[in-house]
Amino acid sequence: MQIGKIARATGTKVNTVRYYEEIGLLKPAPRSQSGRRIYADADVERLVFIRRARGLGFSVSEVRSLLEVSDAPNRDCKDAANLARNHLRRVEEQIEQLQAMRQELIGLARACDGGTATDCGIIGGLARKSA
Repeated sequence: MQIGKIARATGTKVNTVRYYEEIGLLKPAPRSQSGRRIYADADVERLVFIRRARGLGFSVSEVRSLLEVSDAPNRDCKDAANLARNHLRRVEEQIEQLQAMRQELIGLARACDGGTATDCGIIGGLARKSA
Protein backbone atom coordinates (compact mmCIF):
# COMPACT_ATOMS: atom_id res chain seq x y z
CA MET A 1 0.00 0.00 0.00
CA GLN A 2 1.10 3.56 -0.57
CA ILE A 3 1.89 6.11 2.10
CA GLY A 4 -1.51 7.78 2.00
CA LYS A 5 -3.28 4.48 2.57
CA ILE A 6 -1.09 3.45 5.53
CA ALA A 7 -1.56 6.92 6.98
CA ARG A 8 -5.35 6.65 6.74
CA ALA A 9 -5.36 3.05 8.00
CA THR A 10 -3.49 4.05 11.15
CA GLY A 11 -4.78 7.59 11.73
CA THR A 12 -1.32 9.00 11.11
CA LYS A 13 -0.36 12.02 9.05
CA VAL A 14 1.75 11.31 5.97
CA ASN A 15 4.56 13.55 7.22
CA THR A 16 4.57 11.63 10.53
CA VAL A 17 4.99 8.34 8.66
CA ARG A 18 7.95 9.88 6.83
CA TYR A 19 9.36 11.19 10.13
CA TYR A 20 9.14 7.75 11.78
CA GLU A 21 11.03 6.34 8.80
CA GLU A 22 13.62 9.11 9.02
CA ILE A 23 14.33 8.45 12.70
CA GLY A 24 14.35 4.69 12.24
CA LEU A 25 11.17 3.64 14.05
CA LEU A 26 9.83 2.39 10.72
CA LYS A 27 12.13 0.68 8.28
CA PRO A 28 12.49 2.59 5.01
CA ALA A 29 9.77 1.34 2.70
CA PRO A 30 10.78 -0.14 -0.62
CA ARG A 31 9.96 2.04 -3.59
CA SER A 32 7.91 1.31 -6.67
CA GLN A 33 9.38 1.94 -10.12
CA SER A 34 7.81 5.38 -9.97
CA GLY A 35 9.55 6.07 -6.63
CA ARG A 36 6.52 5.79 -4.36
CA ARG A 37 6.87 4.12 -0.99
CA ILE A 38 5.17 0.74 -0.74
CA TYR A 39 4.13 -0.55 2.70
CA ALA A 40 3.18 -4.05 3.84
CA ASP A 41 0.75 -5.26 6.50
CA ALA A 42 3.67 -5.63 8.93
CA ASP A 43 4.35 -1.90 8.52
CA VAL A 44 0.73 -1.16 9.45
CA GLU A 45 1.09 -3.27 12.61
CA ARG A 46 4.33 -1.54 13.52
CA LEU A 47 2.87 1.90 12.93
CA VAL A 48 -0.18 1.02 15.06
CA PHE A 49 2.23 -0.07 17.82
CA ILE A 50 4.16 3.21 17.54
CA ARG A 51 1.00 5.33 17.50
CA ARG A 52 -0.45 3.50 20.51
CA ALA A 53 2.77 3.86 22.49
CA ARG A 54 3.06 7.55 21.60
CA GLY A 55 -0.61 8.03 22.48
CA LEU A 56 0.14 6.66 25.94
CA GLY A 57 2.89 9.26 26.27
CA PHE A 58 5.97 7.12 25.74
CA SER A 59 8.86 9.16 24.35
CA VAL A 60 10.40 8.35 20.98
CA SER A 61 13.36 6.86 22.82
CA GLU A 62 11.08 4.68 24.93
CA VAL A 63 9.15 3.57 21.83
CA ARG A 64 12.46 2.62 20.23
CA SER A 65 13.28 0.50 23.29
CA LEU A 66 9.85 -1.13 23.25
CA LEU A 67 10.28 -1.93 19.56
CA GLU A 68 13.65 -3.53 20.29
CA VAL A 69 11.91 -5.86 22.73
CA SER A 70 9.11 -6.50 20.23
CA ASP A 71 11.61 -7.26 17.45
CA ALA A 72 13.30 -9.97 19.52
CA PRO A 73 10.53 -12.51 20.23
CA ASN A 74 12.64 -14.62 22.60
CA ARG A 75 13.85 -11.64 24.62
CA ASP A 76 12.78 -11.31 28.23
CA CYS A 77 10.14 -8.60 28.39
CA LYS A 78 11.30 -7.23 31.77
CA ASP A 79 12.77 -4.22 29.95
CA ALA A 80 9.32 -3.40 28.57
CA ALA A 81 7.79 -3.86 32.01
CA ASN A 82 10.39 -1.55 33.57
CA LEU A 83 9.74 1.10 30.90
CA ALA A 84 6.00 0.89 31.51
CA ARG A 85 6.39 1.10 35.30
CA ASN A 86 8.71 4.11 35.06
CA HIS A 87 6.35 5.82 32.65
CA LEU A 88 3.41 5.10 34.95
CA ARG A 89 5.27 6.75 37.86
CA ARG A 90 5.83 9.87 35.74
CA VAL A 91 2.17 9.93 34.71
CA GLU A 92 1.06 9.60 38.34
CA GLU A 93 3.34 12.52 39.28
CA GLN A 94 1.82 14.60 36.47
CA ILE A 95 -1.68 13.72 37.67
CA GLU A 96 -0.80 14.91 41.19
CA GLN A 97 0.57 18.16 39.77
CA LEU A 98 -2.54 18.65 37.63
CA GLN A 99 -4.83 17.98 40.60
CA ALA A 100 -2.98 20.61 42.65
CA MET A 101 -3.23 23.02 39.73
CA ARG A 102 -6.96 22.28 39.46
CA GLN A 103 -7.52 23.07 43.13
CA GLU A 104 -5.66 26.35 42.81
CA LEU A 105 -7.65 27.29 39.71
CA ILE A 106 -10.92 26.46 41.46
CA GLY A 107 -9.93 28.84 44.24
CA LEU A 108 -8.98 31.55 41.77
CA ALA A 109 -12.19 31.16 39.78
CA ARG A 110 -14.26 31.51 42.96
CA ALA A 111 -12.30 34.60 43.99
CA CYS A 112 -13.89 36.86 41.40
CA ASP A 113 -17.52 37.84 40.88
CA GLY A 114 -16.81 40.79 38.63
CA GLY A 115 -15.91 44.36 39.36
CA THR A 116 -12.75 46.28 38.65
CA ALA A 117 -9.35 44.77 38.02
CA THR A 118 -8.10 46.53 41.17
CA ASP A 119 -10.46 44.43 43.29
CA CYS A 120 -10.22 41.22 41.24
CA GLY A 121 -9.49 38.14 43.31
CA ILE A 122 -8.00 36.37 40.29
CA ILE A 123 -5.58 39.19 39.47
CA GLY A 124 -4.63 39.56 43.13
CA GLY A 125 -4.32 35.82 43.57
CA LEU A 126 -1.99 35.51 40.60
CA ALA A 127 0.15 38.35 41.93
CA ARG A 128 0.69 36.56 45.27
CA LYS A 129 3.24 33.85 45.68
CA SER A 130 1.62 30.40 46.01
CA ALA A 131 2.04 28.30 49.12
